[in-house]
Amino acid sequence: MKSILKLALMTVFALALVSCNEEKSSGHDHSDHSHDHTSSGTAQVDGDYPLTTCVVSGEALGSMGTPIEVTHEGTTVKLCCKSCIKEFKASPEKFVAKLDSAQ
Repeated sequence: MKSILKLALMTVFALALVSCNEEKSSGHDHSDHSHDHTSSGTAQVDGDYPLTTCVVSGEALGSMGTPIEVTHEGTTVKLCCKSCIKEFKASPEKFVAKLDSAQ
């Protein structure tokens, strides 16, 4: 019985790894979202925004479609996709500091 359970767990783990690698090969490793991959994969940065990457994931802005803009205490931050919003909101000061250090 233990060997069957062990085999089942190994199978689930292997499937999770394959799924993770497929997400990473698409240029993004968030597993709990869907997004439009139709953009050119280049940053959509205006002249006032100093970063070309997402402060949460490090992915290129524009690689997941149109960047998502969130505002914290008057500062607008661009994220690569909707999945980054939750992590941003958990520690906004940390991510705003990354933006501030780039200016």
